[in-house]
Amino acid sequence: MSRRYVAKNLYDGVDPVYQSILIHMVVNRLIRQGNKNLSYRILYTALDRIREKTKRNPMIVLEHAIRMVTPKVQLKVRRVGGTNYQVPIEVSPRRGTTVAIQWILKAARSRPGRNIATRLSEEIMDSVRGSGGAVRKREEVHRIADANKAFARYRFSLNSANIRYSLGIPI
Repeated sequence: MSRRYVAKNLYDGVDPVYQSILIHMVVNRLIRQGNKNLSYRILYTALDRIREKTKRNPMIVLEHAIRMVTPKVQLKVRRVGGTNYQVPIEVSPRRGTTVAIQWILKAARSRPGRNIATRLSEEIMDSVRGSGGAVRKREEVHRIADANKAFARYRFSLNSANIRYSLGIPI
């Protein structure tokens, strides 16, 4: 069998109610101890609460919240000459969506309250307003990336630069 890169099937499932890949991605991140039915129940309860409070389609609200939290850049640590630099790197749309979902769920879990569905719905609505913990995380990452944009020259490893130089390819 060939060991080359094989593209994953990115859209391997949709949820049964909304027929959305995005809901499926959120549920797969929400899973604890392999209980997917519980994850679906939690997310659907959160979406129902969003529908009751906003009187809008909860799918549109969720998509908007994820769009508000999606980062444009991420920080990668590169070790150059014995010093660690946080190098800003652009994020692909798929990776940005995944990171946004992770940040929203982490912020919802860290909120005070009894019920995870309530905390998740509040975090999604706060993200839409631009005031949630996940939005603060995005702004913090962008601020650090802006401060470290001088290190963007270390975006690619030095080994690849040396190889390109030895091949006569301008860097």
